[in-house]
Formats: sequence, structure tokens, C-alpha cells
Amino acid sequence: MTEQAVTEQAMTEPAVTGQARKPFLYVVVCAAGIAADVSKLITAAQERDWEVGVIATPVAMNGFFDTAAVAALTGRPIRSAWRTPADPRPFPPPDAVVAAPATFNTVNKWAAGIADTLALATLCEAYGLGVPIAVLPCVADALAAHPAYRDSLLRLRAMGVRFGEPYAGEAGEDGGRPDFGWERALDLLDR
Repeated sequence: MTEQAVTEQAMTEPAVTGQARKPFLYVVVCAAGIAADVSKLITAAQERDWEVGVIATPVAMNGFFDTAAVAALTGRPIRSAWRTPADPRPFPPPDAVVAAPATFNTVNKWAAGIADTLALATLCEAYGLGVPIAVLPCVADALAAHPAYRDSLLRLRAMGVRFGEPYAGEAGEDGGRPDFGWERALDLLDR
């Protein structure tokens, strides 16, 4: 067996040590500027004893965060495309899912049941799995005012999705941007 095959096997099979596995958290990352700091969420989750796997939208993979650093932090590849049936599953089933940052596009497509990317399909499937889902939206105020977005929030909340405070990312009077509150997603999972 090649070294790569051994590594992939170790990453997809639970250890046979008699210990229970840590809970597994899927983090869905969308293309918003704040995604550059997603390692804060991953580190906080690991400090709370979660194992983490990252699934990113295709656009988010194009420079919105340091993919190499995130893969090193999680010890797992970042997923953005579907695997073939012959490929091993790189992540175990989720015990919970966080979408952060969640964009206008992702929230609306998800609420409509559109699964045209792996990230969206993961969010759509999570509801059917019955696992807790927390969302930290990152949507500009002008987009958040759109009726379709408000309807999407209502639909997802009715499905049990837990939302953090809206974040528009607009600079304040002092020129600084407010903190995103990454750990809030984990708090939402605990309730």
C-alpha cells in the first residue's frame, strides 16, 4: 500500500483503540471576505473536542481562505467537489454542521433545496440526517433586505436551523470592522 493510500485510509477509518471517536463537525465555508479567518472557528471547535472537516464552495476555494493552512489544521483535505463512487469517503458522517460564513446565494439556494455544489448538497442533506445545523450569515444589508432572503431565513429556521446574528462586514465610523464571532456557531450547536 502506498504512503498516500495509508494516509487516506487513516483519515477515513476510525481508530480501533477502544476509545469512542470525537464528534465530527462539518464546516461549510462560502466566498465572503471574512472566510480568511475560518481557522478561528476550526481552532475553537478543536478546543471543544470536535474533529473538523471543511467543505467549501467552489468560489471560496479561489483565494477566500488559505486552503493549505486549513487542510494542515484539520489534518484532512478540503472538499469542494463530489468524489467518484470508487473514492473513499474522506470524512465520517457529521454529528453537526456549521455554515460560516454563509452568503446570500448559499442561504437562498439551500432554502430552495438547490444542491448544485457539494457545499449546498451537504447543507440540504444535513437536514435529512437530523443533525444540528448552525449558520453565521455574512450578507450585506442591501442584500439582506431582499424578500427572498427573508423568506429563506424563515424556511430554514422552520427546519430547525440555528442562526447567529447577521454580519454585514461594513466598516464602522472608525474604519474598523466588527468581529465576526466565529465561536457563536459552536454555542448555537450547544443549545
